[in-house]
Amino acid sequence: MEWNKETFKQLCFLVAFGVLLYLGIEHFDVVISVLGTILSLIFPFILGGCMAFILNVPMRAIEKVLFSRVKNQSRRVRRLKRVASLFLTLVLIIGIVFLVVFFVVPELWRTIITIGNEIPGFVRETQAWAEETLKKYPELVSWITGLQFDWQSMWQNLITFVGNGAGNILNSTVSLATGIVSGVTTMIIAFVFSIYILVQKEALGRQGKMVIYAFSKKQVAERLIRIFSLTHRTFANFLTGQCVEAVILGCMFVVSMGLLKMPYALLIGVLIAFTALIPIFGAFIGCVIGIFLILMESPVQAVVFLILFLVLQQIEGNLIYPRVVGSSVNLPSIWVLVAVSVGGSLMGIAGMLIFIPIVSVIYALFSEHVKHKVTEKGIKVPVNQEPLDEGPQGIFGKLKQLRRTGKQKKNKSKEMEEKTEQNKQDGK
Repeated sequence: MEWNKETFKQLCFLVAFGVLLYLGIEHFDVVISVLGTILSLIFPFILGGCMAFILNVPMRAIEKVLFSRVKNQSRRVRRLKRVASLFLTLVLIIGIVFLVVFFVVPELWRTIITIGNEIPGFVRETQAWAEETLKKYPELVSWITGLQFDWQSMWQNLITFVGNGAGNILNSTVSLATGIVSGVTTMIIAFVFSIYILVQKEALGRQGKMVIYAFSKKQVAERLIRIFSLTHRTFANFLTGQCVEAVILGCMFVVSMGLLKMPYALLIGVLIAFTALIPIFGAFIGCVIGIFLILMESPVQAVVFLILFLVLQQIEGNLIYPRVVGSSVNLPSIWVLVAVSVGGSLMGIAGMLIFIPIVSVIYALFSEHVKHKVTEKGIKVPVNQEPLDEGPQGIFGKLKQLRRTGKQKKNKSKEMEEKTEQNKQDGK
């Protein structure tokens, strides 16, 4: 190995990395604590970046549709277009949330009030049933009267429980209030940070590229930029496909419930479309609320709605969702289901949301790498041909062809033997 300045730098880097790795393993709890502190400090900005990415998808569409014909491209006009598009995006999202809340909350409140009004009747029926049961089984009455309770001890335990519970409730209230204030502050900081990102996204993009080119080689920088671009495009297409799939599912429920003359068809359809933004399993939340609403009108229709939901959910989960979302991120249907299952198992709802585009990016990069390796080896892989396909009829067609060829050879050999025998007889 040639000893030069570059080799010395690499050696120093390896030694420093080894020392840091050893210290990190020895003081693992301290490392976790420091990482947790750093994460809590930068979490509002990470959340703001996620909010900016989500808001950028409809904002870019609005800017393209409404302001694409504006010929004046001065800096002031571009800034006005961006501000107007951002304002319309916020109005659109807030309007959708308000519409869902305005429709759903009053109906839920009315249902809860109805249940509350029916509770006294339920209590009276329960009392009548209990009295009738006690009359039928007098031995049950004697058994109950024979029970002995230490009321003083029970009362003392109750006082102790209430005393301890009061302190716990006070501590829980203080913790809850602190958490609410912290959460609201985090959301405000994240929202303001996302607005700044959206207004200056082009400038931030240029600065990010300059940083990548400044601290890495040109070939590595170009590859990193291409990966970031692929990731951004994949996540954006995933959000679009998720919204399209939610709208399709909501329309399916509105139409089917309307044909079956069920109550709250539009309300439940909008609610399921809103909750279906959570991949695969989000619509179940809307299903529970829908059953709760319909149950007050007709228990039979609630059962019919449950059956309808299970049927439509199977169609949506196995046919519509993999095709719509999978095609939007260029990911085969089977890998969409795998990504949702693995993401949900590891990270819950958040994992379901982010694992599909992550798997799509990995799938695209791996496919490109495989194609590059195959091309380097000079191997030509047939396109649109199954691994076991040996022709137009597949492997079974190949077996039939081999059997047919064997029969033809056997027939030819038989004919040759007959001709030879005929020639011998003619010679005699």
